[in-house]
Amino acid sequence: MSNRQELVKPPEGSRQQVSDLLEEVLKQNATDLHLSSGEPPMIRVDGSLKPMDGKAVLTVEDVKNLSMSLLDDDQQEKFWLQKDIDFAFGHKERSRFRANIYHQMGKIAAAFRFIPTKIRTIEELNLPPILHQFTKATQGFFLVVGPSGHGKSAALAAMVNEVNLTRRDHIITIEDPVEYLFQQEKCIVDQREVGIDVIDFHRGLRAIFREDADVVMIGEMRDAETISTAITAAETGHLIFSTLHTNTASQTIDRIIDSFPPHQQPQIRMQLASNLLGVLSRRLIPCLQGGMINAVELLGINTAVRNLIREGKIHQIDMIIETSAEEGMISLNRSLAELVRRELISLENAELYSTSPAELRVLLER
Repeated sequence: MSNRQELVKPPEGSRQQVSDLLEEVLKQNATDLHLSSGEPPMIRVDGSLKPMDGKAVLTVEDVKNLSMSLLDDDQQEKFWLQKDIDFAFGHKERSRFRANIYHQMGKIAAAFRFIPTKIRTIEELNLPPILHQFTKATQGFFLVVGPSGHGKSAALAAMVNEVNLTRRDHIITIEDPVEYLFQQEKCIVDQREVGIDVIDFHRGLRAIFREDADVVMIGEMRDAETISTAITAAETGHLIFSTLHTNTASQTIDRIIDSFPPHQQPQIRMQLASNLLGVLSRRLIPCLQGGMINAVELLGINTAVRNLIREGKIHQIDMIIETSAEEGMISLNRSLAELVRRELISLENAELYSTSPAELRVLLER
């Protein structure tokens, strides 16, 4: 390796210090821990960052030693070469954390996301009960979308684990890194981590055709090649679950189509129209009574939606969602308006998370 960096040997006790900080994350019911030089350890509670009580400001050396104590030699080499590293690890057999260690202004920083050991159910996450129907499908393509940090992985895990509990299938997950650990129930569950068990998402997805998979969970669809293979897998008798960093169902469909060159887009529209089962968009919003609460948008695919996708009239899908509540579809604004009416969230936060605050105000005035 050119410009090779000497591997760091952290002082004795550095790993225990990280463990103590993670223990505090669990005690305070926080979702994230941040280590950055010039600041004390910071935690995210109910959506907001705050300093961890009684902790000193971290120096550059502190952050380097704490971060490097989590990496073996191979991971350190990868980190110094690539400037960041993404991984997950267990904490005292009671929880898992997803970590990203990275450089900023020539210094090291780290972010940790709490992953519960127990996979919560659709009910425990307060997600729409109609999601149970999507877990019964034998083939097709279901997406969970939303901003980073708003519970996409938890919702996806809940749906996949329902399959695990109710069907006798072969489930394969392709993740970077593996987050929730599934216990085999009625299904065989094989979890493949990118970089360890498989080279990349696309190769892992291509391999499922030879691995007798029934259900596949793709941690994230990052490129057109992966999206194309996923849609083909749905077409050929697999049930595919995945995520995208998009805000709404219509934006998700646009993003998928736009990731392909113009000459391929008509074919992708046809494939999506035939194989997409639904799109759940999730937001976690500070609750007035403490904690966080769900607001959701749910698109189910009916004949009208299929026609709009085929014809490239994606902008009209929002109207279908708005007028199809009897079919179980939910618009984000209706979800937000209901939470405001029940005095569970503030109007200010509802408008902040709405994609159309003016329309939300109209709904609330009715």
